[in-house]
Amino acid sequence: MRIGIISDTHGLLRPEAQRALLGVQLIIHAGDVGAPGILTQLKLIAPVFAVRGNVDTQPQELPRTTVVETSGFSFYVLHNLHDLDLKPQGAGFDAVISGHTHQAVQRHDAGVLYVNPGSAGPRRFQLPVTLALLEIAEKPWKAEIVPLLPPLPGSAGRN
Repeated sequence: MRIGIISDTHGLLRPEAQRALLGVQLIIHAGDVGAPGILTQLKLIAPVFAVRGNVDTQPQELPRTTVVETSGFSFYVLHNLHDLDLKPQGAGFDAVISGHTHQAVQRHDAGVLYVNPGSAGPRRFQLPVTLALLEIAEKPWKAEIVPLLPPLPGSAGRN
């Protein structure tokens, strides 16, 4: 199973993001959606699970956290990793998905994969514009960080 992980769209769903997500069986949006229409567009690609970020203005529509269970695996999703209030390994989670920082990061800790797909929305500062794809067939998992825009001039390969 291939999962698309996206965050911090801030009301902008780039065509590049839509193309990168084609073929995934599930999409996780880690908050700062920015506009409800973004989730509607993503649902045309695959089922979507999303959480509320600090810029989402309709808090009743999105939960602060959610648990996604698929193919026998369990994902804990929240916007800001600093708000994590449980021990993922002890709670039985295979992965923690977060956003907020606009910087793509992945790491393993105590058997749990932590993924922040970076920001797929408007470019902030010189940061790359990215999302992540995760194939969950075989552990250890490694997310593929997908650049959505070419590098900025003078950004030393960062996009």
